[in-house]
Amino acid sequence: MKRKTDETGSNANGLPESKKRALSSEEATARFREGLFNSAEQQKYTDQYAKSNPYYHGVIHSLIEPSLLRSVREEIQEQVDFTEKETDIYKIFQSGDLANLDGLDDSSLSKLPSLLKLRDAMYSARFREFLSGVTGSGKLSGRKTDMAINVYTEGCHLLCHDDVIGSRRVSYILYLTDPDTPWQAEWGGALRLYPTRTEKDANGEDVKIPSPDFSLSIPPAFNQLSFFTVQPGESFHDVEEVYHFREDEDKSKKRVRMAISGWFHIPQEGEDGYEEGLEERLAERSSLAQLQGRGDIYDLPQPQPVSWEEPEVEGKGKGKMEEQTEGTEFNETDLEFLVQYLAPSFLTPDIAEEMSDTFENESSLSLERFLNEKFASRISAYIEDQERQTLPASSDEIKTQTEWTVACPPHKHRYLYQHTAAGDTSNPIKELLNVVFPSQAFRKWLALITGVDHLKSHNFLARRFRRGGDYTLANSYDGEEPRLEFTLGLTPTTGWEKEVDDEDEDEEADGEENGEAQSSSSKPKEKTEEETAEHPSVGGYEIYMAGDEDEDEGDAEDGKKKADPAIYRSAGADEDDGILFSTQAGWNRLSIVLRDSGTLKFVKYVSAAAKGDRWDITADIGVEFDDDDEDDDDEEMEEDDE
Repeated sequence: MKRKTDETGSNANGLPESKKRALSSEEATARFREGLFNSAEQQKYTDQYAKSNPYYHGVIHSLIEPSLLRSVREEIQEQVDFTEKETDIYKIFQSGDLANLDGLDDSSLSKLPSLLKLRDAMYSARFREFLSGVTGSGKLSGRKTDMAINVYTEGCHLLCHDDVIGSRRVSYILYLTDPDTPWQAEWGGALRLYPTRTEKDANGEDVKIPSPDFSLSIPPAFNQLSFFTVQPGESFHDVEEVYHFREDEDKSKKRVRMAISGWFHIPQEGEDGYEEGLEERLAERSSLAQLQGRGDIYDLPQPQPVSWEEPEVEGKGKGKMEEQTEGTEFNETDLEFLVQYLAPSFLTPDIAEEMSDTFENESSLSLERFLNEKFASRISAYIEDQERQTLPASSDEIKTQTEWTVACPPHKHRYLYQHTAAGDTSNPIKELLNVVFPSQAFRKWLALITGVDHLKSHNFLARRFRRGGDYTLANSYDGEEPRLEFTLGLTPTTGWEKEVDDEDEDEEADGEENGEAQSSSSKPKEKTEEETAEHPSVGGYEIYMAGDEDEDEGDAEDGKKKADPAIYRSAGADEDDGILFSTQAGWNRLSIVLRDSGTLKFVKYVSAAAKGDRWDITADIGVEFDDDDEDDDDEEMEEDDE
């Protein structure tokens, strides 16, 4: 989460001449807890920092003079507005940029005197010298201030990342939770640190890989400062979800995890400790550069595409095509096989034609009640039985004690998965994964309803997203040609989306009984305040979003602004949120998408408030388009232009 930084004119001390002024050592000291700067106290924190694991970090349990921090909290509650923001990586309420308090007029600043005092104290020479000494990180900038207020209420979270952007040197969080109602660890909201292991990349150089499991949890507390040196590929952390109330809990004790968080940067030009070219060198080492591709060989799961070739037929030219038709067209044998698994309505010629037309126009399909009732009931019973069993806590235990493996690294994704294993039909999910979907009958059906004749390879994966833990962050598909992707939702629990009323449900059921193809580009449904209280948003939806196109002024050729891969919830009513297609976690729903290069996709973090885990089978299908098809498309475009 980037912050704007202060760029007003500066005085000889490297501080803006307008409203930010250099504090004397005595003035700064008075704004902190008594005794903080004693040499013995500083040595204690320095020693603790040097011995800390899984990487260098520190915790100061009482930082600011208490009456000042209480005043800051009161000012924030009364004067500061917050915007709800939801992205692939976080859900929070965020203030504007505190670094630019200097940009406010005198009338606005007069309402935030304590907040201004706190900001100036945090970036004072006295405290920067103290923090630099404790961390051993080097000198810190007093000019480049970088801070904001974040509020986490029930369901809010921040997923795993390492904070490495640009010139950041030290990350910090100063907690402003209720001083009169101590925060309870079981409420969540902890800062959690992830250990790494060192491996060799393809060039034989060391690369650090974060564990899917955190090793240290630091719960919030009023006036507590948590901090760590920003280290590329190492300082991985997240913020645990703030959990929803249980039915038996006292809801009067509101869970509001308020904190001021930000970064101390390397000295800027003109400041003591400035090193020419250091910021550029840090940028090269940032996670965006360092982790791009270097550690991919240790990612789990690794793609395992399997050839899905069409039957070979002798002959050449026109004769070959005529002979091949019998072997590649959908036939009675294929129908007899698939009707054991799929709903009969999706196997009729007229509905197949309707689905093909819809897919040609929309490049997506959403098919409700895809599996027949008999086979679907077997899957439902199996999943419900699995959810009654307790999973092991750690990733290693899951791998050794179950049939699942944990996807990692956590700054990309985390969920349980199983690959295709030919012939394994020990449960109904494996029967789909290993027998039904890899079959030639299913390949021909998929080609028929999408109009994509040449399906060359498949990569199937069964996934289980555990509530309170799992997700995938936005990832881009970079292939030269589009590829076909589908997800079969197998989540039997309810509460993932707004329930339709009886009339709508009857109409929807009528359409499904008639085999109607449901095209879907629906977005996560907005709820009223009353609905949100009773049925909190639990995530788990899968989203396709427009990626950055590097167009002038960020606009695409079609005139639509391409979205940040992150923000979609805070887009205004008239703004394009960049969502191309989305589908909620649900039961027996097949979503099929033709995914273009550059399109982003993620599965939103599944809240601990969900009634169960999110289950699915997902597929990447390699396709090949005929030149004739591309020529036809070009001719159609030319005709449209005329």
